[in-house]
Amino acid sequence: MATLLSVNVGLPRDVEWNHRTVFTGAWKHPVSGPRMVRRLNIDGDGQGDLGGHGGENRAVLVYQLDSYRHWAEHFGRDDLEPGMLGENLTVDGLPDDEVCIGDRYRIGDAVLEVTQPRVTCYRAGMRIGEPRMAALMVSHGRPGFYCRVITEGELAAGQQIVKVSSGPEQVSVAEIDALLYLPGHPRDALHRALRIPALSPGWQRSLRSLADQSTEGAAGNAGLTGPASPPPAWTGFRPLRVEAVNDESDHVRSVWLCDPDGTRLPTWLAGQSITVRLRPGPGDAPLIRNYSLSNRPGSDAYRISVKRESHGAASAYIHAHIRPGDLLDVAAPRGTFVLTDSDAPVILLSAGVGVTPMLSMLHRLASAHSDRPLWWLHVARNGAEHPFARESAELLKQLPGSHARIFYSAPAPQDRHGTAFTDHGRLTIETIAELDLPRDADAYLCGPTAFMNDLSASLEAYGLRPDRVHSEIFGASSALTPGIAATSVAPHLPAGPPGQGPQVQFARSAITAPWGPPSSSLLEFAETCDVPTRWSCRTGVCHNCETALLSGTVRYDPEPLEPPAEGNILICCAQPVDAVVLDL
Repeated sequence: MATLLSVNVGLPRDVEWNHRTVFTGAWKHPVSGPRMVRRLNIDGDGQGDLGGHGGENRAVLVYQLDSYRHWAEHFGRDDLEPGMLGENLTVDGLPDDEVCIGDRYRIGDAVLEVTQPRVTCYRAGMRIGEPRMAALMVSHGRPGFYCRVITEGELAAGQQIVKVSSGPEQVSVAEIDALLYLPGHPRDALHRALRIPALSPGWQRSLRSLADQSTEGAAGNAGLTGPASPPPAWTGFRPLRVEAVNDESDHVRSVWLCDPDGTRLPTWLAGQSITVRLRPGPGDAPLIRNYSLSNRPGSDAYRISVKRESHGAASAYIHAHIRPGDLLDVAAPRGTFVLTDSDAPVILLSAGVGVTPMLSMLHRLASAHSDRPLWWLHVARNGAEHPFARESAELLKQLPGSHARIFYSAPAPQDRHGTAFTDHGRLTIETIAELDLPRDADAYLCGPTAFMNDLSASLEAYGLRPDRVHSEIFGASSALTPGIAATSVAPHLPAGPPGQGPQVQFARSAITAPWGPPSSSLLEFAETCDVPTRWSCRTGVCHNCETALLSGTVRYDPEPLEPPAEGNILICCAQPVDAVVLDL
């Protein structure tokens, strides 16, 4: 029979790590005597990052003595003690390949239910000094597991662990961990796991995304990154010819791009964007920008529509210098901000030039003669700054189930209310409530960051599910640095003498620098430049750092447990082989 060897607790505190400060509760230490287990944790214990740890489904973390013995032999160490891997309960027995999701155990007065494997987080190896620990736990099938508290009560070291019931489907902790993080993802196993009520909601979402991932042309791990787009139609940049240039409003200009040989360009998904590399002049650093495609998917050419910004070097160059016949370097259409194929209602919300991906979606719906209920909501300053007003109105006429509301914040005298626009002012949460929008809709937002943040929150408060509210960001994405306070430092060149390696260009952050020490990965190099990054495991497991590689090649050390989608890389364990351009 299994036995509870040690009860370990610790409150969150600041820990110095890699010249940064991590707020973490990973430092657990054994305690003597009984401890009360409550709904969210054990008395005297706490979690530093409640986004990744803690909560009802991750109240108690369990790890096994046998796994400690395994790591002691693997690392050749004799200093591993209970609590060093951040667990609350160190047990003799309960191996990960036998304990199943949904199993319930009584320890003392408490009853615990197994809900999911341990989260693959870099903090798993902080205390023992093994940065690759998150990947090793998965690849060796020894993650440990979280429990929810079914019955609160006291427990103490030395007590026996009694199994009181078995979870349905009999999917072990090790099996479900491999199902998400390792290649394969067999459909029957995914559907079996999804039938377990005790499985935590986060894991249910991840496994459902994997189960829904198309087998044809499937790439990457949708359970970790969300829906994946098809592989890019070509690698790197290729020259496309400017076929036409025309103005859409006082400040927005469209550029039509085609293949120089007259070949039809590869199609794209409505909402996707292309990356354009501009060369302002001899010796000038190239400018790389992302622009949504604004025309109908499947057209012979690509159309981008660019607003001239007062301090925008790329937009100023496009407006002042790009002419028909010019050649521009273009990377293939990419992006997961795409119109989904479903019968659900659609809400398209945009402000200013943020209308461009929405217009491609509108073209897609019109060309398919869609009968999906559609709400078209657009915000502009006035008619002179309302791009594609006529084009969008004509497309909406082709969709009998469509509803349109146009908001002008400062209409000009010649802008006719009821004709040019429907509402005076801005789109607010109060307006959202008045519109009686369907709560089962898929909503897509594009515009200034504040507009998207406010409207996303408004739609969720109104009742839309967060996973059905999508927004498109063209600047640098928000950082994800678990346990480390985010900084507001603008991206910059790395300090010290320049490296001697290949050029690394962070396209969204407008930073280019030669690769060099002390960075051992592109993630670390981005951090030396304060380029916003997203990561969690830092060792090729969680895919939070998955990033589009616009051009160039990389090598991996260590190799990811599962490769990213084609055209993407995991920057946490990648190094440049030659000059690279990253979508960061």
